[in-house]
Amino acid sequence: MGLLLHALVTPADVQDRDGGILVLSSLFGQFPFLKKLFADSAYAGPVFHDGLANVMPNLTIEIVRRSDRAKGFIVLPKRWIVERTIGWLGRCRRLAKDWENLNHSALAFLRLASIRLMLRKLCNPS
Repeated sequence: MGLLLHALVTPADVQDRDGGILVLSSLFGQFPFLKKLFADSAYAGPVFHDGLANVMPNLTIEIVRRSDRAKGFIVLPKRWIVERTIGWLGRCRRLAKDWENLNHSALAFLRLASIRLMLRKLCNPS
């Protein structure tokens, strides 16, 4: 469905792969049923792979890569779910710009937007 399970707001100087390890380490076993993680090529490499093995050893990672021969826009499997969810959350005016001064308030508004999205998906299943 593309619903938000967990989020973490970091400063802009934190790399995506480092932030990914922070998110996964802050789960504290809330989602033991997770088996596979789909990630883009920014998460490829030994730094993220070793960090993931330390934090969640039972979770396997699959890097979704774009073909080198592809030209123009190509829909990548599983990647569109993330992009679609970001698009849905981007419809909330409060998340369209970085209005918040504190990371805690930005995270609170992200959670509110996610709750709104979840309620709309559950109440209108069509």
